[in-house]
Amino acid sequence: MPALRSRTRRRSSVRAPWPRPAARGFTLVEVLVALLVLGLALLALTRTAASQVQNFGALRERTLAGWLAQDVLAETRIATHVPPTGTSDGTRQFAGRQWRWQLEVKPTDVVSIRRMAVRVFGADDHDTPLVEINGFAGEELQQ
Repeated sequence: MPALRSRTRRRSSVRAPWPRPAARGFTLVEVLVALLVLGLALLALTRTAASQVQNFGALRERTLAGWLAQDVLAETRIATHVPPTGTSDGTRQFAGRQWRWQLEVKPTDVVSIRRMAVRVFGADDHDTPLVEINGFAGEELQQ
């Protein structure tokens, strides 16, 4: 049988010429402070992302309302060259939602030209328009 070798190693009696620094890790307090800072940063990023999503929704609403207002304005111009003065309103299904619009036609200094103001409201709010656009229609503008 072969002789069993000892698994213990001998330490070398030769030492390094410079002192080795002691191994040092982070303390529990340092780790907790780092986690707190990281948590606050992630919370701020989450709030910013939520705010951006909410702003995107409002921008989408105003964009769709603007398209609808331009559509109402174009339909009024096509229906008659000189629309009668007064106010009219209605509702329309557009982009999967119900919208309410209001058209106000006013006279101008030129008898054959009318000023038109279209306001579009969301289905929930009937007091504050999401968008208002103005345009003109008349025989003088058709040339």
